[in-house]
Amino acid sequence: MSDKHVAVLMGGFSAERPVSLSSGAACAQALEAEGYRVTRVDVDRNVSGVLSDLRPDVAFNALHGPFGEDGTIQGVLEYLQIPYTHSGVLASALAMDKGQAKHVAKAAGIPVAEARVMSRFDIGNRHPIEPPYVVKPVREGSSFGVVIVKADQSHPPQVLSSDEWRYGNEVMVERYVHGRELTCGVMGDTALGVTEVVPTGNAFYDYDAKYAAGGSTHILPAQISSNVYQKIQSLALKAHQAMGCRGVSRSDFRYDDRVSEDGEVIWLEVNTQPGMTPTSLVPEMAAHAGLSFGDLVRWMVEDASCLR
Repeated sequence: MSDKHVAVLMGGFSAERPVSLSSGAACAQALEAEGYRVTRVDVDRNVSGVLSDLRPDVAFNALHGPFGEDGTIQGVLEYLQIPYTHSGVLASALAMDKGQAKHVAKAAGIPVAEARVMSRFDIGNRHPIEPPYVVKPVREGSSFGVVIVKADQSHPPQVLSSDEWRYGNEVMVERYVHGRELTCGVMGDTALGVTEVVPTGNAFYDYDAKYAAGGSTHILPAQISSNVYQKIQSLALKAHQAMGCRGVSRSDFRYDDRVSEDGEVIWLEVNTQPGMTPTSLVPEMAAHAGLSFGDLVRWMVEDASCLR
């Protein structure tokens, strides 16, 4: 039992609000079962005033997407001097910016795919790089706005220049890496297991594959050589440390084993606010390491601090 008062920050106003509500509800319930006093906070623009009145001992950040994982709410919590879970202001902002994160990862010796950051309006009718490639919004999560351009497409996707595009004007155009989707969580200074994510019926690991029941199959431990398995764990920990992450993070990779077993391993991104829903990857990895969901959220609360 603990007499700590934990405010679980959930919901918010990004496109990932439904996922955050699901993550927050699961974490709040688990924390109550661990004996914490829990207040659920559906975050709006008045969150600073709400938290000033509540004065919790810890803020459990279950927000996803802009505001929740880009350093903004972290700055609010630093200002209020409320210890919080996950990464701090700088690491959160850095990891959320795919272009800057790639520069840091590359400088740390982590293998990344060639890419360029540009305005979506500058892409026009000519391919910015040789297809196949992937276009990603620079500052979105959960695969929102990701477009895959296949090798035989004659021109870039028209949606990029349309008024319907709502993911910001800056995009990253990245070489498409063939192969399998692998992901690895980090908890403190320890890499967890490596999971292969196999989308069921989806072209790639998109929003529905991540969060819809049955949207993907998780193979843990991933059926790869011990050599590649350990390499991915090492790279996930290196990325966590290079970005300055704290608490829990998760790095995503592509593994192309078409030519050889060692193949090509490419780091895609680090997620500083990985999902904590019933279908989420990090809780599964923690369970594989012998930690219950309650153990995981309790560790995160006890790890919380300011100046992260």
